Amino acid sequence: RELLPPWLVIVAGLTGIVLLCVSTKDVPVAPLRTKYGIVLDAGPSRTILFIYQWTTTQANKTGVIRGCSSCPVQGPGVSSYSDSPQKAGKSLELCLNWAQNEIPVEQHSQTPLYLGATASMRQLNLTHSILSDGLLAALTGTLKSSPFNFQGAQILSSPEEEAFNWVAVNYVLENFFKYDWQGQLVPSRKEMTGVLSMGGTSAQLTSELQEEKQAPREGLRLQLYGHTHRLHTRQCPCHGTEQLRSRLLSLLIQ
Repeated sequence: RELLPPWLVIVAGLTGIVLLCVSTKDVPVAPLRTKYGIVLDAGPSRTILFIYQWTTTQANKTGVIRGCSSCPVQGPGVSSYSDSPQKAGKSLELCLNWAQNEIPVEQHSQTPLYLGATASMRQLNLTHSILSDGLLAALTGTLKSSPFNFQGAQILSSPEEEAFNWVAVNYVLENFFKYDWQGQLVPSRKEMTGVLSMGGTSAQLTSELQEEKQAPREGLRLQLYGHTHRLHTRQCPCHGTEQLRSRLLSLLIQ
């Protein structure tokens, strides 16, 4: 094996020392602009405001988001204000003001704001639709008065709510996509996970149907990260946590 001449080794060493000592200047790269979105989850026992953020980065034409922060709204769930709907709207103000401080002022008018109400509001809508309409109107009034881009307030159907739960779980588990060792977004190639959601009065099992012919009429079709997902939610009435607690108490008494 032929050795390098001593003078070449010395020159190479000096060159390395010079390169380390000379100050360098990074080439400026335009930063990706961060965008924000706000979702208010109006559940049976309480409401929580969530702030999400994302950039222009996409995976197969679908955005890549991450949770930024959250603010639990003081007081009970919005359905508890059925006799005084204006109080329901006012209960959101503290968290809306907090969100204004979390999101840059120049982004306020471009930040979408959305409220989705779930089980207790569905029940109220079935039994006293006038009261639920009054609550939604009061909530809408408060949200519209904020500086954010209000997108709507509505009562989610059970299949819609469970579809969102399914998306959230599989997103966190990186079943839609993942980052490779270079930090690039690549398909995950993992199977989707079914979700069992335990509510107070019932349980719901949401899973993906593999074949088109399996899809029932009431199922939902979602287009996410370059793929179509057909979801079906199976309702299990009387299998919620309250019913299970009542059965346990009955057995203990017996």
